[in-house]
Amino acid sequence: MVRVVGIDHLVIRVSDYAKSKAFYGRLFGFLGFEVSDEYADAIGWTNGKTRFWIGPADAAGKKRKYRIGEVGFHHYAFQLRSRKDVDALEAFLRELGATIVDPAGEYYDDYYAVFFLDPDGLKLEGMKYGERQTQAARKRRPVRAGR
Repeated sequence: MVRVVGIDHLVIRVSDYAKSKAFYGRLFGFLGFEVSDEYADAIGWTNGKTRFWIGPADAAGKKRKYRIGEVGFHHYAFQLRSRKDVDALEAFLRELGATIVDPAGEYYDDYYAVFFLDPDGLKLEGMKYGERQTQAARKRRPVRAGR
């Protein structure tokens, strides 16, 4: 049986390549990604596990703005190490001047996230799930003698 072992990369098309390259370059630098490859019409970043690529939209694609709710990409979530990292990302996004659509907060039980837009209005998210549950489980572990 064939099994997927991960998501290797995502590629998005952007309306203003230079503007998006600058935005994602700063964002990915903050998130610990490095440029993996760059070509005249595409650039990709990686953190060693995931790759994220951008390239310019074609002429027909540039005529239409992206709108959340249409068929296709809704949002992309970056899983972060902690709630503190989500808060740090939000502070960075504010410095960057990015549009924050939903500020850092708890959106579901033990699901802490910040939602923001790229220059084309594509929705992105920084999130941490399960941190409180993990901390509670650590507190419930019995202490072993001799430690």
